[in-house]
Amino acid sequence: MRLRRLSAQPHKKCLLSDVRLFHRPWDDQIAKGFMQKKEKDMSAIQITPGETGEPRGGVIAYLQVEGTTKAAAFYEKAFGAKEVARHPVDEQGRTMHLHLYINGGSVMMSDPYPEYGHAYIKPAGITLTLCVDDVDFWWDRASKAEGMEVVMPLEKMFWGDRFGQLRDPFGYDWAIVGK
Repeated sequence: MRLRRLSAQPHKKCLLSDVRLFHRPWDDQIAKGFMQKKEKDMSAIQITPGETGEPRGGVIAYLQVEGTTKAAAFYEKAFGAKEVARHPVDEQGRTMHLHLYINGGSVMMSDPYPEYGHAYIKPAGITLTLCVDDVDFWWDRASKAEGMEVVMPLEKMFWGDRFGQLRDPFGYDWAIVGK
């Protein structure tokens, strides 16, 4: 496969290929190294011919959360989530399916069901990325939600967008990125 270089030009939306540099714990060190390079060196992102590199909605996150209904209420406050479907809760207060819309995309989740082979596993190595038009609005709302932790403050990045990371009380990392 032949790849072309991405030219250093402003983009309407964030490029997920750029953002994924920050999804691992050691990536803060990598990012600092990149930020020290000259802007002309930052045009080396490779995009497959015929593609734009813009995020698409074809993959839907399905999260396992201890306390799915509490998480849905939290995501409503932090991200303006809208609940669109839910399986009724069982006698233990768990639900096997809850579907939210966040920023025009779907996020689905369920409680752990160890008796059916779905034991709780602590989230690790995942960042849910919100590419938004009004980064200040989204950051302010999310960062002020009770229980949200700032992992990486919102700041201008080497690729031209503003980017910050948060961790919700359920252990999931969220990136907010935009102009």
